[in-house]
Amino acid sequence: MKASLKGKYDNDKSSTAATVAFNAGDVKLRASITDATVVNGPSLNGLALAVEKPGFFIIDYNVPKKDFRFQFMNSVKVVDKPLNLTYIHCRGDNRTILDGTLVVDSANKISANYMLGTENCKLKYTYVHGGLTSFEQCYDFAKNSWDFAGSRKVYGDDVFRAVYQTSSKNLGLEWSRNSKLNGNFKVSASINLAEESKMPKLTAESTWNFEM
Repeated sequence: MKASLKGKYDNDKSSTAATVAFNAGDVKLRASITDATVVNGPSLNGLALAVEKPGFFIIDYNVPKKDFRFQFMNSVKVVDKPLNLTYIHCRGDNRTILDGTLVVDSANKISANYMLGTENCKLKYTYVHGGLTSFEQCYDFAKNSWDFAGSRKVYGDDVFRAVYQTSSKNLGLEWSRNSKLNGNFKVSASINLAEESKMPKLTAESTWNFEM
């Protein structure tokens, strides 16, 4: 059985979430709660349950909203290149999302994301240089705009990432670390270059994983 505890802090508020997962054959069962579940006494607020078969499907159930989210994954070959496909359906708001990623080689991949019945469609190209540095450019058809991102892995566990959204003129910087010994954390700052005040929004997240 595995458990995780996650804390998030930003300019306006802080939050906490906990997850417990265990294997039942080739299927994983997961339950998660947030601070809303225990604040002001035990309640169903923030409680979610999930069943997952890695690489095949994930079924999430939001207990207080009585809402299901279905996700199915598959992989096929296109000209001997792996094409990873994902189908997501949220029953509550009746949204269906299709996502596909074509892995051209170890350095190049192309992905697309489309929400059925809308103009929300994104096309992204990712290039990885030397296994440590990555560059992304994404075109958003609904906004008719480009997003750009770059990241660099340093010291083994640390990753620095920068993102710029041309439609909103929002610049984001992020430092994250994934460590099996010391847990995971992420510190990020975002600033809207179109605003006169240009006050950054700061966010810090920490996750601790436990074997039970």
